[in-house]
Order: sequence, then structure tokens, then C-alpha cells
Amino acid sequence: MNDQTSKTVDSQADLIQDERAQRAFDWRRLMALVRKESLQAIRDPSTILIAFVLPTILLFLFAYAVSLDVREVRIGLVLESDSASAQSLAAAFAGTRYLKVTPARDRREVAEQVVSGQLRGYVVIPQDFEKRLTSGQPQSVVQVITDGSLPNTANFVVNYAQGVVLNWQASRHSGRPVSVINLEPRYWFNAELESRRSLVPGAIAIVMTIIGTMLTALVVAREWERGTMEAVLSTPASVVEILIGKLLPYFVLGMAATLASAVLAAFVFDVPLRGSLPALLILSAVFLVPALGQGLLISSVTKNQFLASQIALFSGFLPAFLLSGFLFEIDAMPVPIQAITYLIPARYFVSSLQTVFLAGDVWAVFLPDLAAMMAIGVFFFAIAKRKTRKNLES
Repeated sequence: MNDQTSKTVDSQADLIQDERAQRAFDWRRLMALVRKESLQAIRDPSTILIAFVLPTILLFLFAYAVSLDVREVRIGLVLESDSASAQSLAAAFAGTRYLKVTPARDRREVAEQVVSGQLRGYVVIPQDFEKRLTSGQPQSVVQVITDGSLPNTANFVVNYAQGVVLNWQASRHSGRPVSVINLEPRYWFNAELESRRSLVPGAIAIVMTIIGTMLTALVVAREWERGTMEAVLSTPASVVEILIGKLLPYFVLGMAATLASAVLAAFVFDVPLRGSLPALLILSAVFLVPALGQGLLISSVTKNQFLASQIALFSGFLPAFLLSGFLFEIDAMPVPIQAITYLIPARYFVSSLQTVFLAGDVWAVFLPDLAAMMAIGVFFFAIAKRKTRKNLES
């Protein structure tokens, strides 16, 4: 009886030891999972399409099709006066590179074009321009009418038209000082004020969000749909090995897409990389932690490709596009929305990318952003690991 009990205890101990061995971290199992996931990614055309073709298209669109620069705004110039001063002012408007002037003699000629959207506004030099100019009384000398459906462009037209008139007046009084203060503006980091140089680094963050969040959510959700994920979970591999093996190939894919995007930005779109390549890679690697973790969490919760894509769109892509400071300045947003942006990993990545491209390696900016992205990533992975463990136990 004692021998039988001893054998039973020994067999139970062996089972416990085997179970612990299976749950222990094993590099061979991990490499097998990574190899399996890598082969699956390579054989899937949609993965390569999303990782390399789509980023290239998006970068070209943001570099050339999307522009925040206000140049050659189409306006009309109604010259009702034939005086020498009016002709001189009209020449000043026609000589600027920021306005594309369409001359006219009657307001009705350009008013219809403003209504149809062909012109963004028009400037009127009235018939009594010379009289108003020399009267010495405070009155309107030139009238500016703009299309208020585009507020930013309308404000630009008004302000720039006012600047043209003031410069023209200053040139007419060049014999005596017009102002005691001489303003000399200088623009740091982007002296040419080209919006492409701020849009392209931000577009890289959008690309990384697509690869990290949307691609991971779709691929893992597809495995849940096909039942292959349950087969992987039933193997001796631990949950940590499964998660790392599942995400490591897409991490490498994201880093490769970052390098490709940086090459396009520097050599095709003429965006200077004033920082170092290691800093860029560190920022990208840390950003992939919350991006991949969010994608894994979405797929674990939904287990459906269509639902995973919709959740990834609304919780990953759209917040990164609208609330990261990529297109809209965060300081101009309402205070409650500004508070929400602190939960968006792309907010920190966009800021760091613009810094590393346009300013250089400013670690005082990088370190808080890296800490925030890592904290969000750890939170996503903790929830995803817990959810995956529950699936394994069920």
C-alpha cells in the first residue's frame, strides 16, 4: 500500500514538473512561433500591401496633395480709379507671390466668381481713391471682400491685403521714417514655412498606427475566426511566448516601414533629418509597444475581422489623425478634448517625430514622450495578456 501511494505521489510530482516545464519560458518554442508568424505574414499579400504600399501612398498624399501653405490665393482686383496712385497700388498687389490676382473694372465681374468659388475674395480700389488718400481724414481707402466659408483663407486674404497696402504706403513715404520699430521675423526649424516638413513626420506616425494597431487587430482576429488561435493556445507554449511570437514579426515589419518612410521623407520629400537615426528608431520602437498592444487587445476582445477593423479605426486611426496634433493644434482644442489627447499614444509620437526631423535630438522632449508611450503600452499589454489567459483557461 505504501509502495502504491509512493508511486502515485511520484507520478503526480512528475506531472507537476512537466507542467512547470511547459509553462516555463522556452526560447525554442518562441522562435518556432516567430517563424510560423513570419511565414504567415510573408505569404499574406494584404500584410505586405498595408506595411509598405499603403504607407508610400499616404506619404505622397500628405506631402503633395495636403498642404497647409497659403500661396497663390486667387483674388480679384477691381480697379475703379485710373489715377497714378491707384495704378501703383494695383501693381503692388499683382507683384506678390502669395496672391494670384484677376484684374477687373467692375465689381460684378468678380462677385459671381466669388460665389462660384473661383475666387476667394476681391479688393476694390474705388473711383475716389486719390481723394480719400489725400483727404487726411480717417476713412476706408480700400475695400476687401472675402469668402467666409473658408475662415483661415479669408483671414489670410484680409491680413495680407492690409499688409500690401501698408507696405505700399511706406514705400510712398520712403523719404521720412514711418515707424521707429523695425520688426525682423525669423522662423526656427522650418525657415521656409513649408507645411510638408511638418506634415510628413506626422504622416509617419499615422502610418505606424495603421501597421501597429489596424494590421495586428485584423491578423489576430482572422486567426480567431479560423480557429487557429485556439490551436496555438492549446500548445505547451506559455501566454507570454504566444504574445511575443505573435507580435515580434509585426514589430520588425513596423521598424522596416519606419526606415522606408524616413528614406522617402529625407530623399524624396526633402524633409531634413536633423536628429540621429538611432533616436528615430528608439522613438518608433517604443511607439510600436502601445500600437501593437492596442491591436492585440482589440483582436482578443472582438475575435472578428470586421468588428476589429471598425474598433481599430475609431479607437486607433481616427484619434491619431485628429487628436495627435498632426493636422490640428492641440492648444486650440477645447480643454476636455485636450485632456483626452493625453491618452492617445500618437500625440507623443508626432511631437517627437517633428522634433527629431526638424530640431534634432532633444532628449528633454523625447524622454517624457517615451515614458508616456511605454506606460500606455504596458497598460494595453497587461489587459491583453489577462484576456488571453482567460481564453486559454476556458
